[in-house]
Amino acid sequence: MSVLYFSADWCGPCKSFKPVVQQVSQELGVSVNYVNVDYDASLTQKYSITSVPTIMVTNYQGDEVYRKSGVLSREQLISMFNQFK
Repeated sequence: MSVLYFSADWCGPCKSFKPVVQQVSQELGVSVNYVNVDYDASLTQKYSITSVPTIMVTNYQGDEVYRKSGVLSREQLISMFNQFK
């Protein structure tokens, strides 16, 4: 499993959600790959990211198994991480 967090420096919701993602992932021992859509066009295009923030889970083959755009609550994020741990 791989967790990708797509965001941008200019995105207000991204700025408020990223610290939550960082804290929860650290607490649960989940590795997150942070992708800035302005600098990593290859992953952004590969997964057709059209809005930020977007959090995505892929399997080991790189196939998408979960995607959610927008800000999640801390509880929703914990539940999502636990589901795919």
